[in-house]
Amino acid sequence: MGGRLSGWLINPSPSTVGSSLPPLSRPQLAEARRVRAVELFEDGVSNAEIARAVGACAESVRRWRRAWEEGGVSALRRRAATGRPPKLDDAQVERVRAALEQGAQAHGFEADLWTLERVGMVVERVTGVVLSRASVWRLLTGWLGWSLQRPERRAVERDESEIARWIAHEWPRIKKGP
Repeated sequence: MGGRLSGWLINPSPSTVGSSLPPLSRPQLAEARRVRAVELFEDGVSNAEIARAVGACAESVRRWRRAWEEGGVSALRRRAATGRPPKLDDAQVERVRAALEQGAQAHGFEADLWTLERVGMVVERVTGVVLSRASVWRLLTGWLGWSLQRPERRAVERDESEIARWIAHEWPRIKKGP
């Protein structure tokens, strides 16, 4: 499931393991807090209590209440993102996810090591869309929910039995001295 990216191991974030649902984004979490605040507004709860309950400052709750009183629940809903639309749609992102989960070697790379450049090449092959390194990074961390973890640095030639033998026999002899 995980691959490597520039010497770092990529693994799905813990919130996505065992779940078919992607993790909530920051805007989604913020909207959920505002919607919870509306429920509490309707129950007549004070601003200070709402602030504590949803983990927001009192000034934010006052702003939310004013917006809710003037425009209802829709005034506190997320608005569509402005700016340039994403280059990849949801179906393309899922095709990229499936391709990356096959591993780098399945795509003709010598080592099973993912780099931003390699991921970019796979994205281009799978979708026909060219992404910058920064966009590849956002795809991996933001859209796919992967995080980076340092791999253990161990020599390929490491021989555990030889190390155990050396510690048991050679080290005590050296430690005692002549």
